Amino acid sequence: MDSRQLNAFIAVFEERNITAAAQRLHLSQPALSGTIKALEGVLGTQLFERQARGVSVTDAARILYPQARRLVAQTESMARQFRQDARLAQLRIGVEGEIAGAHVRAFVAQARQAVPNLMLLLLEGCVGDARLATEDERCEDELFVPLWDDPYAIAMPLDAGTAAPAWIVCPDHPSHQRLLPYYGAAANAPAGQAGSLRLALELVAAGVGACVAPHSLIAQQADVAIHDLDGLALSRRIGLCYAAQALDKPALALLTEHLREAGQG
Repeated sequence: MDSRQLNAFIAVFEERNITAAAQRLHLSQPALSGTIKALEGVLGTQLFERQARGVSVTDAARILYPQARRLVAQTESMARQFRQDARLAQLRIGVEGEIAGAHVRAFVAQARQAVPNLMLLLLEGCVGDARLATEDERCEDELFVPLWDDPYAIAMPLDAGTAAPAWIVCPDHPSHQRLLPYYGAAANAPAGQAGSLRLALELVAAGVGACVAPHSLIAQQADVAIHDLDGLALSRRIGLCYAAQALDKPALALLTEHLREAGQG
């Protein structure tokens, strides 16, 4: 029993006439009659009796009618809801400042694949329904879906010689403490300091010194050479941060489910 059969039943019940019901539904009379017979077969009971002019309804039809109206109304309501969600599937995604453009583009591609007819709003910083950020930037009450491991490397000026580099450091960055053993005594007399890895890379491009930064950020910086970070395995995880209550938004629930399944594949 499906909505097509129920709609056919409702039309015949209300019109009390096969011809009028067929016109109402834009069907041929044989097609409508066949649909009613199929419904009667599913229910195991007769719903209408043919009369000289029109049809009469059986007791079974009188019992079915209010239930059929309710089921059709519920089905139409669900369809409207999902059509509306598809048209208005909007997500506001904050992007933290040190996420490389390549990762932003890859995220957008996954989001559009996961959520049909998505209207994606990208915003700067810690805002939105969810955030594209590193795991270090996850708030205590947030959930995190990891998307990429981003290894660290050394960024050096293009004209750097073979001498030991003078380091540019970012004392306020979460990675700074982990890098101190690598810098050694040179950390006490850096070539420069920066408030962010992006600004540190600008100093590298200007020829001030070298810095350790995520490979994805170095790769998008002009006038900088990339060298392996020998002797230290250091990386960061990039993913989607969001509060549990944000999953009340269907588009975000669909997106996070897709991202988790993709990560397990």
